[in-house]
Amino acid sequence: MMRGLRKMNRNAYAVSGILFIWFNPGGYDCGLNVFFLSMTMILCFVFAVVALHPKVNGSLLPASVISLYCAYVCYTGLSSEPRGYECNGLNKSRAVSTSTLVLGMLTTVLSVLYSALRAGSSTTFLSPPSSPKAGESKPLLEDAEEGKSKKEEKEARPVSYSYSFFHLIFALASMYSAMLLSGWTSSSENSDLIDVGWTSVWVRIGTEWVTAGLYLWTLLAPLLFPDREFA
Repeated sequence: MMRGLRKMNRNAYAVSGILFIWFNPGGYDCGLNVFFLSMTMILCFVFAVVALHPKVNGSLLPASVISLYCAYVCYTGLSSEPRGYECNGLNKSRAVSTSTLVLGMLTTVLSVLYSALRAGSSTTFLSPPSSPKAGESKPLLEDAEEGKSKKEEKEARPVSYSYSFFHLIFALASMYSAMLLSGWTSSSENSDLIDVGWTSVWVRIGTEWVTAGLYLWTLLAPLLFPDREFA
């Protein structure tokens, strides 16, 4: 098991090394691509160090999966660079953008579906800490009749779903998917290329950094705020 996890972690570095060859060709100043790839490798190393720290309740499996995902997102971002850009090693490829888009769309749909279901079924999503949680509201005074007390407790219990946040997340996902299909409102001379341009590059790289920040937050938040419950 541990050998497999270490292999997954090494694969993330291997992917980053291959990307250095593809998107940092010799004879060109590709400082931006080097920065993106270096940040990805640093994040993969930080994931492993933080997850294996004795004070952090982490595991190497999530760290390895997140590392591979960040390496993949970095690849999709770099492959979305304009085909005329000299630092794009895939500037002669015509199929990579479409295949990457299909895989990215499937990942987006699954991720958004899971997030929407979680947000829609959580009564504490974006709610203040003082708000009641599902199943925690109780009558202040016990009624003489046990049946009546249980009935009032059941009626006072808040619902375990939120239509507003459910539809909000799906609306944002629909807008994101529409921008992917429309190439972020930028036209291209080659109709075979989809989702190519600097806007797409920065959106994908930003997605990688946000993902890394959220994962590190889930590991470090219990240490930074020990008196707060993170469920």
